Amino acid sequence: MISSPSRHVVARHLLTGVREALLDTRVVAVVGPRQAGKSTLVQQLVAERPDATYASLDAPEIRALAGDDPAGFVAGRPGLFAIDEVQRVPDLMLAIKAGVDRDQRPGRFLITGSSQLSANRAVSETLA
Repeated sequence: MISSPSRHVVARHLLTGVREALLDTRVVAVVGPRQAGKSTLVQQLVAERPDATYASLDAPEIRALAGDDPAGFVAGRPGLFAIDEVQRVPDLMLAIKAGVDRDQRPGRFLITGSSQLSANRAVSETLA
């Protein structure tokens, strides 16, 4: 357990699995209930990679940017792009799909979402 002034962070066993998935998969999703540690896990992975970018769609200004131009929001990212709470802008899924269809490098996107993300039929069809 690592201690910080505001909270305790538990070592995540999923870190290794997500790292490995990013080596050969274009889009990796971390899905689970609220307050399960998804954002913390993703932020740890982003901190390990100098080419990574992190965006949280919990922030209204970021959500507005993503909603106004989903394709532009995901375009032109040279490294890993981590998008937290991706279900908040459903049109991003089509933009991500188009992006990985054009550029098939693994480790392009790391997305997080609520449990409903995996149950969303449009999402499962888009990024199967």
